Amino acid sequence: MVTSPNGGADSPVPGGACLLLVDGHAYAYRAFHAIRSLNAPDGSPTNAIYGFLKMLAKLRSAVRPTHLVVIWDGGLAPERMAAHPAYKAQRPPMPDGLARQLDGIVEYLRAAGIASWCRDDVEADDWIAVAARRAAAAGARVVVASSDKDFMQLVTPLIGLVNPNDKTERVWTDVEVVAKTGVRPEQIVDWLSLMGDSVDNIPGVPGVGPKTATGLLQEFGSLAALYERLPEVKSDRVRESLAAAREAVGRNRELIRLRDDVGGEFRLADTLPGPEDGRRLGELYEAWGFKSLRRELDARQGPAQAMLL
Repeated sequence: MVTSPNGGADSPVPGGACLLLVDGHAYAYRAFHAIRSLNAPDGSPTNAIYGFLKMLAKLRSAVRPTHLVVIWDGGLAPERMAAHPAYKAQRPPMPDGLARQLDGIVEYLRAAGIASWCRDDVEADDWIAVAARRAAAAGARVVVASSDKDFMQLVTPLIGLVNPNDKTERVWTDVEVVAKTGVRPEQIVDWLSLMGDSVDNIPGVPGVGPKTATGLLQEFGSLAALYERLPEVKSDRVRESLAAAREAVGRNRELIRLRDDVGGEFRLADTLPGPEDGRRLGELYEAWGFKSLRRELDARQGPAQAMLL
């Protein structure tokens, strides 16, 4: 399912174009857990919907993007599952209360004129990577909104990150990536491949944590160079562990590397926000009991238009 308010042919990137890419499921989960209880007049849960709308509004105010798309997980990538059947297997199923609200969030995005993309068997991380790199290649500035550390591999002079866990709310550049990890953005895939990623159920090299992985990459530069010069690793324990895990580390690299060949064609024009459907937004806010958002909508629409909603 792909919802884009502007589906015409792509056009040259306008001066000052800024694309905001939002990790949909990450923000929906965050909203669901941030607001523990909120219900519509009919009793259905609305905490994730309300939290998502408020978080998105805050992001737009901070980043001020000219283009925007929310990208959702469409399932686990078959290639990753084939390489590592335990990939993300430890994750619990989505809470029923959250699952019941996702359609409402997508309905809001449609009414608000905001692109919402999801495709079967395409992970949001990969599609975000495709959009970020292609938009940047076309000359647009890109901001990825997510707390997922995998996105640090995307950072370039044109691609930055907004991490909702960072209270400073600044857009991360390579400076913040190095300060956080000790390695450069182009080394993040190798860094994560060495230490693993418990969130995605990817085991790392036994005995190699973040500090050891950082030290190895600062010394050798890359995984390829590390394994070419493996006898130079000073610690016998680490050297033996690296040798035994060589095949697993190579597999990890393919699991962690964000793919550039998924999601289909990318056109920046498809991420340009369209006009909001005030009538539909009013109906949604009424159904959900979002009185303050309905008042804000009426104020934007003006007295005459508000009477028609």
